[in-house]
Amino acid sequence: MSAVANPATVAECLRVGTGFSQGDRTWIAEQFATLDARLASFHADATELEVSVKDREVRGQKVTLECWVAGRQKIVTTSAEEDLHAALNDVRDDLRRRLNDAKTRQEPRHNKHLRDVSQPQGQVDPAEEPEALPAADPSRADAETA
Repeated sequence: MSAVANPATVAECLRVGTGFSQGDRTWIAEQFATLDARLASFHADATELEVSVKDREVRGQKVTLECWVAGRQKIVTTSAEEDLHAALNDVRDDLRRRLNDAKTRQEPRHNKHLRDVSQPQGQVDPAEEPEALPAADPSRADAETA
């Protein structure tokens, strides 16, 4: 895996949108700090995060977290939790899951379990054609069988 020269961090990439003030940015960035490990594989100058809330602290509020990474589709996560902290945690955790899923989907060649391994053409599978196996040489019997 190649190291990224300028890895993305929440503190560097986060913008606050509708419903939040710049004063809220610091505690939101602290709450989203666990995303740093996941974002570190992306370039900071090609990654953006924006969090917004509609109808803040009112029943039916909706928190939205959007993530743009160059070369990938935009990821949008939402939460309708009534508690603002719980809603922020919800969108953060959902974004982490979706980034992991997107990375796995885009790079399955690095995961041994996701590769499709097929036998080369012309090779005989001994289970399918037992007559294709060579006959055992009786003169080469093991000491235990004799």
